[in-house]
Amino acid sequence: MNDPGSTVPAATRRLDPDADGLAQAAALLRAGELVAFPTETVYGLGADATDPAAVARIFAAKERPRFNPLIAHLADGDAALAEGTFDDSAQRLAEAFWPGPLTLVVPAHAGTRVCDLARAGLPSVALRVPGHPIARALLSAVGRPVAAPSANRSGRVSPTRADHVLDDLAGRIAALLDGGDTPVGVESTVVACLGGVPRLLRPGGITRAALRDVLGFDPADPEAADADRPAGPGMLASHYAPRARVRLDVDAVGPGEALLLFGAGRPEGHEHARAVLNLSPAADLAEAASRLFGALRDLDASGAETIAVAPIPADGLGEAIRDRLARAAAPR
Repeated sequence: MNDPGSTVPAATRRLDPDADGLAQAAALLRAGELVAFPTETVYGLGADATDPAAVARIFAAKERPRFNPLIAHLADGDAALAEGTFDDSAQRLAEAFWPGPLTLVVPAHAGTRVCDLARAGLPSVALRVPGHPIARALLSAVGRPVAAPSANRSGRVSPTRADHVLDDLAGRIAALLDGGDTPVGVESTVVACLGGVPRLLRPGGITRAALRDVLGFDPADPEAADADRPAGPGMLASHYAPRARVRLDVDAVGPGEALLLFGAGRPEGHEHARAVLNLSPAADLAEAASRLFGALRDLDASGAETIAVAPIPADGLGEAIRDRLARAAAPR
């Protein structure tokens, strides 16, 4: 996957996901460097979660607010259990969805290795066991928790391809482990299990209905206060934002706007759009989720000042898609 003609600065190595590339990536992480790697959701920007100096490099590279906590990624469930306290709900969710696109926010053990900076000073810790084979192989080789928010500048569109990572972070990170396109395409679902009813802090790759099937009840929504000091990642009001303004649920397209479609419907004036992409002509929400961030980046590159988004249903993965679009459309 290395491109001999690449213009990526020499300071950022593009590594193949073979034994040698994995060994180099793991060694860099253990040395306190930043390495981007694929998960089943989006590319993560990894740092040793036990090393405050390494975690600080994430914030510097992403230009990320320090109060926004990071997800610690672990190779397996046993490693995650060593970092936090799991109540019955958290246990059931972990057993059902790990490895996979679920993050659990649980009380941190007194001896957790995940540093205070990665937890944003909170008494809780956000944990995930990813399902991507490259991510799991890397985490096993590192042998410690790896903090890994999405591998992009803070607030910008999350990366689902290796080139997306380099567009934002080339020259700012030590290496990129290139695993091709990510299959899910939206970030992990985040559920807080901190006593009482579990709260769905962020919809994502695991649907609300799937959570309900395991828990036997609907998770609660986040409390209003969570927006001021997020209990989990990806909860800032303005997030996942392209350069262009985003306009949602349109029934008409303005002159010069780019257009993001879903299914067979066409809003009035679509023929005059500056650029048009369809997340899923077949109205398949899984396909739409996998293409969302790439489509936003591509439409942003058209030079349009506004991206008009056709209506997308809110059921299933549509909830996560609409959440990301709403944050992309929020005032900056």
